[in-house]
Amino acid sequence: MSTEQHWTTTPVSDLLRGALDLERTEHGVLPHRLPAWARHQSGDAQVAMAESQPSGVRLAFRTRATAVELDTLPTKRVFVGAPPRPDGIYDLVVDGHLADQVSVTGGNTLVVHLATGSAELRPGPVGVARFARLPEGVKDVEIWLPHNETTELVALRTDAPVEPVPDRGRRVWLHHGSSISHGSDAASPTTTWPALAAARAGVELVNLGLSGSALLDPFTARTMRDTPADLISVKIGINIVNADLMRLRAFAPAVHGFLDTIREGHPDTPLLVVSALLCPIHEDTPGPGAFDTEALSSGKLRFRATGDPADRAAGKLTLTVIREELDRIVKQRAEQDAHLHYLDGRDLYGEADHTELPLPDRLHPDAAAHRLIGERFAERAFRAGGPFAADA
Repeated sequence: MSTEQHWTTTPVSDLLRGALDLERTEHGVLPHRLPAWARHQSGDAQVAMAESQPSGVRLAFRTRATAVELDTLPTKRVFVGAPPRPDGIYDLVVDGHLADQVSVTGGNTLVVHLATGSAELRPGPVGVARFARLPEGVKDVEIWLPHNETTELVALRTDAPVEPVPDRGRRVWLHHGSSISHGSDAASPTTTWPALAAARAGVELVNLGLSGSALLDPFTARTMRDTPADLISVKIGINIVNADLMRLRAFAPAVHGFLDTIREGHPDTPLLVVSALLCPIHEDTPGPGAFDTEALSSGKLRFRATGDPADRAAGKLTLTVIREELDRIVKQRAEQDAHLHYLDGRDLYGEADHTELPLPDRLHPDAAAHRLIGERFAERAFRAGGPFAADA
């Protein structure tokens, strides 16, 4: 902490957006993207890790400050045998424009052994995200937290008082999806495809993209049911296949139940069902997905499909099967639900895009593809006549 200027310390709880719960810790507060009751119902380590990583969560305040310090305790992941992951990035946005990016050193380290699935937590110290030379005068400031690091917030200091940003009348967009929606392999928290689409459309994002966990879980549907929103989208497919979670007989009723639950709280809200982006390894080959051990042995992280295409006859799911079923379900329900819509994920990232911007690990889009997907989603969903159009 600098001692050369007077600092104002402000509690962060009133400044957070995009989080659905705050847990008090010995260091400060831990933002969660699922409420406590949903976390308890899950009992799954992957869900616990994903929802505690604050994708889309940001501090938003109005201030004259020209210097900002945010003390945090990140938890960084290290995968043994895989290439090292870069430190998480904190994006500083001033009056709607990216102004600075920093990372925080220190923090806890979670060492994950891919071969066994075991993990070891190594404690570390609190770090500081420092932003200096902000423009003079009153401005609206956002600090977007790293989308891929669990982040405890310890203290916020500024060299001038802050206040919450007044309500700007923006619509709230609630989105749920897989690791791609979560932001895997995006360059920073404001460049995940949902954040890019939200910025283009001028809406407030609540991102329930949960890495490895878009599995039609009832607790997720109930969370969405209970979360205020003006626009809702659900992206369904890739995790169902790569987890080899269910067969076709179970899939259709699960989708209906998920949508029914959302509709209990949002009967007339525009609701967009989005199928998976193109993913060649799972287009016609069922899961489960697995790490490519040959690639790991050479220090590269790649995925492969381990199922047998012949098992589709017995009800095993592929992305092709899921897209056909989602299209059918939405058309059926839309006869009584005029605010329900479907978008084929290949319209966001398809064969031509894969040729130009291939998936580096065969599963997740890179930073350039995130930008492409965000731009296309904004165009297709928010344009005049689209399901999320302002005058819809």
